[in-house]
Amino acid sequence: MMRITSAIGRRTLLKTAAAVGGALSMPAIIRSAAAAEPVKIGCLFSSSGTMANIEGRLSHVCRMAAQEINAKGGVLGRPVEVTVTDPASDWPLYAQLGRQLLLQEKVASLFGCWTSVSRKSVLPVVEQNNGLLFYPLHFEGEENSKNVVYLNSPPASSVLPALEYLMSDDGGKAKRFYMLGSDYVWPRTINKICKGYWTSKGFKETSWREQYVPFGFSNFQTIVNDIRKFASEPGGQPIIVLTVVGDSIPAFFKEIISQGIRATDIPVLGLDVLEADLEGLDTAPMVGHLNCWAYLQNASSPHNDRFKAAWKSYVDTNRLPFRNNVVIDPMVSTYDGVHLWAAACQKAGTTDTDAVRAAFAGLTFDCPSGYKIGMSAENTYVSRGVFIGSVNDQQAFDILWQSDGAPKPVPFSPYA
Repeated sequence: MMRITSAIGRRTLLKTAAAVGGALSMPAIIRSAAAAEPVKIGCLFSSSGTMANIEGRLSHVCRMAAQEINAKGGVLGRPVEVTVTDPASDWPLYAQLGRQLLLQEKVASLFGCWTSVSRKSVLPVVEQNNGLLFYPLHFEGEENSKNVVYLNSPPASSVLPALEYLMSDDGGKAKRFYMLGSDYVWPRTINKICKGYWTSKGFKETSWREQYVPFGFSNFQTIVNDIRKFASEPGGQPIIVLTVVGDSIPAFFKEIISQGIRATDIPVLGLDVLEADLEGLDTAPMVGHLNCWAYLQNASSPHNDRFKAAWKSYVDTNRLPFRNNVVIDPMVSTYDGVHLWAAACQKAGTTDTDAVRAAFAGLTFDCPSGYKIGMSAENTYVSRGVFIGSVNDQQAFDILWQSDGAPKPVPFSPYA
């Protein structure tokens, strides 16, 4: 179930040092670095189950970031070693493996989880054992644990600006909302916030409808028929607020393509839809459907160019089963998280959780998104820039709108 991999593992370092030492005597400082005990970090990302196609990439990004850090001397002179697990898209297993990583593998920090239900299963584990979980997904907020670093955006920074755009003149004057989500905490909480937001804008309950489906659900024919019926009713322009996850995303889009629904008819705001979800789809009939994230692959930035080139090289070198030219937000958020953790350890002079947490205040990092992300002493949320993307015919998103700077995170919504 669990296996250890290392960007520059201890055994490799010692073997290399011995080989070099046979040819010439090493300086003392090199012998000391070679003998340094690795500092471990643990990954809780599924490489099997319904989340595997997307979530499975994130362990590899952790390794890539560790390689970069090790190439510059590691953390506090110690190589970073990455311990990888496969929770298999099984929510209780995330907690079990997280506990093993902290107590048996003695990892300094955890990087992991995709769905909010997986994060919430790990939350008591890190709180009881004073661990740190770096969580890379934008999510529903309504949580503020000192043991979780929230690397992405809560609804006030992402979902609400996207809704505001769709309700504006430029966005099509949306007045009716069909909410379709996977049946768990993130979609239900997001939709609760959305309903509170719409109520504050004067909309009545008749303006929206809610539907939830199980994880892995794929037969959307009946639901799309219901969406068409909802859209035909009076009351103004309808939109779809989509919060299904995993394999359900391409299945949903295949059905709306099959039924001829285009963005000019009923726009979809896909809150969990990423570039990788578009692989294998003919996106020409999808042009104009939207998403919102803290990173889009088409972001214009030298840091993004370097990140995409590094990922391409990493995929090719390691012969990974992913397209080398597709990058998604949670990959970038995970990458940012590993570098922020390393910077906090360097600042603190230790990998101890309490000291690392205290060192977060004032940290910044040049994100591939083009924004300088940062942390404050107020909480463990990361300030991120935000993008609204529009599907193009090249299985990607054009940037429709982006925030002016990185907005201050708002953990708890007044609309909940």
